Amino acid sequence: MSDETETAAGLRDRLQKQGEDALGRFAQELLESPLVHSAIARAFDAREKAVQAQEAAMGALNLPSAADLERLTRRVRSVSQRLEGIEDGVDRLDERLAELGRTGVEQRLTGIEEAVDKLAREVEALRKKLPATPPRRAAAKKQGA
Repeated sequence: MSDETETAAGLRDRLQKQGEDALGRFAQELLESPLVHSAIARAFDAREKAVQAQEAAMGALNLPSAADLERLTRRVRSVSQRLEGIEDGVDRLDERLAELGRTGVEQRLTGIEEAVDKLAREVEALRKKLPATPPRRAAAKKQGA
């Protein structure tokens, strides 16, 4: 029984191999055939002409072609990506401004106000120390005039 099974399996393998070889030779001969080759070339030419005629007809009707839609889709994706980048940048800028508003700007303004108050007090103290009479240069200019 096992000899019959092995023989059948061997026969099946041989037949399968011969069938594959025959199909391969047939396909190779078809591809090398000038008649088949020219038929395939004419089919591709006809397809190209049909595509061109379709694009011309759609253009005459002012309808977009598949290529037009594909270009438009790519442009919209590009604009969308750029817009997302801009939105991310605005978000980062907004966060930084909010952070500065909470800490840096208020502290700096407080420091500036304190410095201005200190300068005003020092100027007032200097003004009080100065004599009430005008300086000599100013008095000399008044006499000469």
